[in-house]
Amino acid sequence: MNASDAARERVVLGRVTGVFGIKGWVKIESYTDPVESILSFRDWLLEQRTARRAVAVREGRRHGRQVVAHIESFDDRDRAAELVGAEISVPRSSLPKLGAREFYRADLIGLTVRGGGGTVLGKVDHFIDAPAGPVMVVRGEQDLWLPATPPHLRRVDLTRGEVHVEWQPGGAPGDAPRDEAGVEPGGEG
Repeated sequence: MNASDAARERVVLGRVTGVFGIKGWVKIESYTDPVESILSFRDWLLEQRTARRAVAVREGRRHGRQVVAHIESFDDRDRAAELVGAEISVPRSSLPKLGAREFYRADLIGLTVRGGGGTVLGKVDHFIDAPAGPVMVVRGEQDLWLPATPPHLRRVDLTRGEVHVEWQPGGAPGDAPRDEAGVEPGGEG
């Protein structure tokens, strides 16, 4: 198994963003929904730069919009500081099976994004959890931040490597298509 295959066998669920208190707890930015779901996985793989280490979560809880956790063998603030910046992943095999029309964000990274009429907008680079909901960051001729919610995320085709969205270049999600003069079909501008 090469490095790329090994990376596909893991799914990144969050990252360590800081220390919390003096007893070795860390702050976690969780990519799970709800955020505390990351704590249902007790064995994490932490990856920083080129270093990887398997760790066990001793305990954790939601703290505002984040999660805080205590990792076994990290019992003071200085030791916990070693983990800041690490990505948290778990084996793909430990994730729950998905239903129809459900996808893990990790599976969408790198897919081609197509807007109305099949226009290529770019490729999925990453996701951001904004207060109004998840946002898909698309890198192309111009960077786009597109809502990753059902009204805007129309279809995912993993076989073809495509994500279809309701988006008109230069417009807001859900804007009616317009001709060059800015007139909606059947409208007067």
